[in-house]
Amino acid sequence: MSLSINTNQSSLAALETLNTTQTDLAHTENAVSTGKKVANASDNPAAFGIASQIGGDIAGQSAVNDGLSYASQVLSATNSAANSIIKVLQNVQNAVTTVGNNIGNESSLSQLNKELTGYMKSIDTIARNATVKGVNLLSGGTLSGTGDGMGITSNSLTFVTSLQGDTQTLNSYGYMIGLTTGYGIGHIMTELFGMTPGSAMPGEDPTVNNFLTATPDGARVSDGFNATDTAQRLPRMIQITQNAIQAMTNVTSDLGANMQLINSMSAYGQKSSDSLTAASGALTDADTSAESAKLTSLQTKQSLGIKSLSIANGQSQNILSLFQ
Repeated sequence: MSLSINTNQSSLAALETLNTTQTDLAHTENAVSTGKKVANASDNPAAFGIASQIGGDIAGQSAVNDGLSYASQVLSATNSAANSIIKVLQNVQNAVTTVGNNIGNESSLSQLNKELTGYMKSIDTIARNATVKGVNLLSGGTLSGTGDGMGITSNSLTFVTSLQGDTQTLNSYGYMIGLTTGYGIGHIMTELFGMTPGSAMPGEDPTVNNFLTATPDGARVSDGFNATDTAQRLPRMIQITQNAIQAMTNVTSDLGANMQLINSMSAYGQKSSDSLTAASGALTDADTSAESAKLTSLQTKQSLGIKSLSIANGQSQNILSLFQ
């Protein structure tokens, strides 16, 4: 190779090699710092495009999972309320049965009347408080529970179940309760049970019950403390209570089935999200072990390239020795 002060071929070759090493080193350093071998479209257009689409699916599945979790919480609150109501109804049955042991004892019946009215208030308060972000599945159906000033804005819940936009709606359990008890109109839960007169407004607690203080009109149980009337209507009083317990048992069974379904969909949704994340990672994530080894190699090559360029640049100085 000839020596020339105009063209230093060794320097040009060393510079080209160093530039290539610098480019590879910058890419490897970026992969190590970000953990991504494909961080933008210029790295790999096809992989970046597919990963971007998968990223959209991951975001969509995350929203689906959040909706399922919210629906699960609504059902959980409803189920807790339903179980609490069943416990109160069991106390109601005890009190109603006790009425039969106190026929003719107006003082005892008066106390039982207050006790039963207290149970009515408890039932309606529990049902009204089973509200999550305005949704109350025990407040509606045939009830006028919405817009009652108690924070209830809906008696049904619709949520997305898949990335394709499939939805499922959970309706109020008012219809199921009214169908089982034989009553279907009212603003509050105990009216659906047939335990209080249909006069309370939404959000109001009952002040009387249909067991001992109502005037008979075909839907009431007793017209007061008259011994003969109470004895004749006692089986009906007990039947109404048993129907209410059966209605709430049906509600809890349906709630349990829906909770199992939602839990199953949530588990599948989480697995689907994990699979999508893994697929995206396979396209874009860097192998940090390999990148680390490559980084060490390139740093060594960079040092050698700089040294080679320094030597090549120094060769032109050797020409001066020929003229000494």
